[in-house]
Amino acid sequence: MKRYSPFLFRFLPALLFIGLLSTAVSHPSATLQLQAQHAGLSAEDVVAVRTVSAAVMSPDGRHVAYTVTRPPLEDADRARSTVELFIVAAGGGDPVPVITHPQSASAPQWLPDGRLAFTARLTDHSNQVQVYAVNAAAENLEKLTNAETGVMQFAVSADGSTLIYRSRDAETEEQRQRRSLGYDMMVFSDAPRAIRLFAQPLDTPESRALTPDGWLVQDFAVSPNGDEAIVRKTTNPLADYDLMFSELHRVNLNTGAHSLLTETAGKLGAIRYSPDGAQIAFLGAKVFSDPLPQRIFVLNRDGSNVRDITPDDYHGTIEWIGWKDNRNIWFTAVESTRTTLNEIAATGGRISRIAGGELEIFSGISPDARGRTFAAAVNQRTHPGEAFVGSFRNGTFTRLTHHNSWLSERSLGRQETVRWYASDGHWMEGVLVYPVGYEEGERYPLAVLPHGGPEGVDLDGWNTRALYPVHFLAANGYVVFMPNYRGSAGRGSWFTMANHRDLGGREFEDVLLGIDFLEDKGLIDPDRVGMSGTSYGGYFSAWAGTRHSYRFAAAITFAGLSNWISFTGTTDIPVEMMHTHWDLSIFDNMGQYWDRSPVAHLENARTPILVATGLADERVHPEQAIQLYNFLRLREVPTDLILYPRQPHGLLERAHQLDFMARVLDWFDTYLKD
Repeated sequence: MKRYSPFLFRFLPALLFIGLLSTAVSHPSATLQLQAQHAGLSAEDVVAVRTVSAAVMSPDGRHVAYTVTRPPLEDADRARSTVELFIVAAGGGDPVPVITHPQSASAPQWLPDGRLAFTARLTDHSNQVQVYAVNAAAENLEKLTNAETGVMQFAVSADGSTLIYRSRDAETEEQRQRRSLGYDMMVFSDAPRAIRLFAQPLDTPESRALTPDGWLVQDFAVSPNGDEAIVRKTTNPLADYDLMFSELHRVNLNTGAHSLLTETAGKLGAIRYSPDGAQIAFLGAKVFSDPLPQRIFVLNRDGSNVRDITPDDYHGTIEWIGWKDNRNIWFTAVESTRTTLNEIAATGGRISRIAGGELEIFSGISPDARGRTFAAAVNQRTHPGEAFVGSFRNGTFTRLTHHNSWLSERSLGRQETVRWYASDGHWMEGVLVYPVGYEEGERYPLAVLPHGGPEGVDLDGWNTRALYPVHFLAANGYVVFMPNYRGSAGRGSWFTMANHRDLGGREFEDVLLGIDFLEDKGLIDPDRVGMSGTSYGGYFSAWAGTRHSYRFAAAITFAGLSNWISFTGTTDIPVEMMHTHWDLSIFDNMGQYWDRSPVAHLENARTPILVATGLADERVHPEQAIQLYNFLRLREVPTDLILYPRQPHGLLERAHQLDFMARVLDWFDTYLKD
């Protein structure tokens, strides 16, 4: 679920903390097992994990630049992670730091002259995010831009002469003065400050705007000869418009002239020019109601001959695309619980696998200029993301970094992909983790951790994080089950749309049958089953504890939906939810929206439900948690409400992450073990 929309409810924290939270802000008892048993992963271990999220190969194939998320390693006031930047030799060696804590860097990319460019807010140079560059030895730092409001995204022309970036217009002096006097109202009908495309020669700090007032440029790609760009733009700042109504336009980088490239429907993803600039590929939705931009479209530069080259029988979700040459396209995809690197002709046809499909999980690659090797951020069952180098010739991967070497000292539960069958005969898959110290024949309590979306997916790699503390629960004696129910990514457009007009119906039945499968295997005690999820996974948890209370002994919902009608009226993505998830307008069938709401099924609810959310959540408004908690309390169902100040649609601060994991374990231990 995506980004940006104006905060509607900044007044909520003050109102909610009056009376409502007298017990919610208290800490779990001192007896909580923050440290895991059997030398497994502890809560402190979970928040200490460093994750490589991007890896970029230099054109000559000699160096890899990568970013790694560094969590705060000790309690501090509102401590959050930073993102560090390193360069490592592609053949291996010690990483060389470029930007380290307490600074952060992002978007590394190699320049034609061999330097590494990236964005960062380096306060010694600028109070805004700017583009900087260093040489391959991480020396000779140079600031390349001086954007008044900072750089949001950048690219460099193939000849290295011009830097193209997008940046938001600054406030006018009048706007600044009025805001300083307290006139800071958010008026939805006011025109937003434009997000423009700018061009700047690298030998001068002067830049010029390329796109008109009123445009909100969300993404762009520059042609190989640097004469034009394809821009994905909207004209409304609401998240729904970015997700569902953006357009692709051609922009002349010399004159600023622009025109619509082609008509599109629904979500859009990556944009790529062919090496000769004659063709363009982009990711788009199959239809307006497709939850993901998971199809490859190719067209001529002038917008003619548009075709979807994705085979109709391809059962995967495409995430990244790049041109191998002027006739062939590389792409990475999620296929079931694995990931793959593939090749397809620009005219369509047969797909050839290059790498993947095994234990390496990755979402994109960065090839060298000759197409021999590539860099990727790869995670596996036993470690989070690290920098790897892959081979196009034989599809093998070589690990370069070890940012979490201490994990070798922890015991992790056995992990595998499991398959079962739905009532209509379709096979379903999920990821299963056994308890640390698992003994054959013993039945264990089960923690079901459904992903969000619903078009998310759980892969057979590293899945542990604060809101989904997989190995922490496995270390404390739980079987952990992550089901990919219908509506999930990884099986093609048909599967992500298979839950349309039936949210909470057969998709949830898929999960119940998965639990039955685990019971039949003799792994779990069916009387000790709990569920914990976030966002749409939080909806599943609330649905489990109300409509399906007879099957669940405990439930935990974080940022979960509880009332589809009020959710639609308070979320920043009502259009996306109605069309890509429901495929049904609330005004056409409000009765079904209500029937699939957890608060509509409280009469039989007996399951203890822990309710939690962030107070700065724009996606699933805190009122969803508050009303569920209040209704449960009025029905005398065991419950508690935890509201995390400042937190958006997730948990960013270390203390909050530790607190939530402690409460998850305490809630499950209380109702699934005691």
